[in-house]
Amino acid sequence: MPRVAKELSALEVKRMQHPGKGGNITIAVGGVSGLLMQLTPNGGRSWLLRASVGGKRREIGLGGFPDVTLAQARDRARDTKDKIRSGIDPVEERKATRAALETAQRRGLTFADAVDRCLAAKLDAFKNAKHRDQWRNTLNTYAMPDLRNMLVDEITVQDVLRVLEPIWRTKTETAKRLRGRIEAVLSWATVAGHRTGDNPARWAGNLKELLPAPDRIAKQDNQPAIQIDDAPRWFAAIRDRDGMGARALEFAALTAARSQEVRGAQWDEIDLDAGVWTIPAGRMKKEREHRVALSNETMALLAALPRFPDNTLVFPAQRGGQLSDMTLSATMKRIHKADVADGGLGFVDRVSKRPAVPHGLRSTFRDWVAERTHFPGDMAEVALAHKVSNAVEAAYRRGDMIEKRRAMMAAWADYLTGTSKAGAKVVRIV
Repeated sequence: MPRVAKELSALEVKRMQHPGKGGNITIAVGGVSGLLMQLTPNGGRSWLLRASVGGKRREIGLGGFPDVTLAQARDRARDTKDKIRSGIDPVEERKATRAALETAQRRGLTFADAVDRCLAAKLDAFKNAKHRDQWRNTLNTYAMPDLRNMLVDEITVQDVLRVLEPIWRTKTETAKRLRGRIEAVLSWATVAGHRTGDNPARWAGNLKELLPAPDRIAKQDNQPAIQIDDAPRWFAAIRDRDGMGARALEFAALTAARSQEVRGAQWDEIDLDAGVWTIPAGRMKKEREHRVALSNETMALLAALPRFPDNTLVFPAQRGGQLSDMTLSATMKRIHKADVADGGLGFVDRVSKRPAVPHGLRSTFRDWVAERTHFPGDMAEVALAHKVSNAVEAAYRRGDMIEKRRAMMAAWADYLTGTSKAGAKVVRIV
């Protein structure tokens, strides 16, 4: 049998040093077969994946260290090996992508460049920086994967549909905003002389004939959720993962908060002494301040997180800004795939059978309250920051009521971590 490399820790990787003699050396870090740390005599460190592609031995670069962490390098190595197994040569794919981009840049304006120029021209039209960031983030998340390198004068109705259709029924409000923003970018490109003809993202007399009207689509956004019985197993899997994306997902599960609330969480919003996370109105969907009771498990998670003197975010991205929604989604997908690869069924929604997504964690929490506890449903709705009757909301917003919600969140943490007694019912607190 081939020798299996010892799985090194992040600290062991950080301490690696070149011996000072000879040329570049490589050291296997384990976790993914063929993953190596390359050390150069002048102190450079980078990641390589040694793999066989179509009968050829390849060393594929995965980025430099520490910009690419050990956890990220392992994820990139797994993704690259998945491509190789699918018959894709990652090196040739990278060359082709670069060549296509260079060709497009020489010929005309790409959609990505049009977004930058359009935003620069419209700076005064935005009320604040947050709105501008939301505008860009929506395009980055949903439009860029398909349209980024396309020339604006070559984008057609079919290209816009390819972007919108996957989320038109499941994330209708987001899809509506996305369509309008694509239309605005292409409208700017037309006026600026980079394209001619009708706007392929226009609604009236265009996409209206190809997509169902948003108001006819069910308002309930049923995001694929982890099944209640699978939640502890999923939670154990997320805790075994390294990386800020995994920690953000762990926090989201424990607090039942929305992805954007977690990704934008600031240290000054969290009172560690009181065990309360106060999310300001400006960051809430309903634009009202929301308090979250933090369980002991959640407090322990926060205590273990690194803090950066020049960054106030609780879960900063590698380069200092907010984590993207795609980072959390990608982590969920990897956990699902890993479980399937180990012979499991993965983590899929009970009804739709689709792999669970981050927003579905809130549904799992709500189902757990309804089916496995005696906590009041209205209390769960307040914890989720859902709209409830004014009388109920007024009651649960009184100072002592957050302690009752704290008991519920503690019981939820116990269930996720497997520390609650099997089959035990949670006593209703009144």
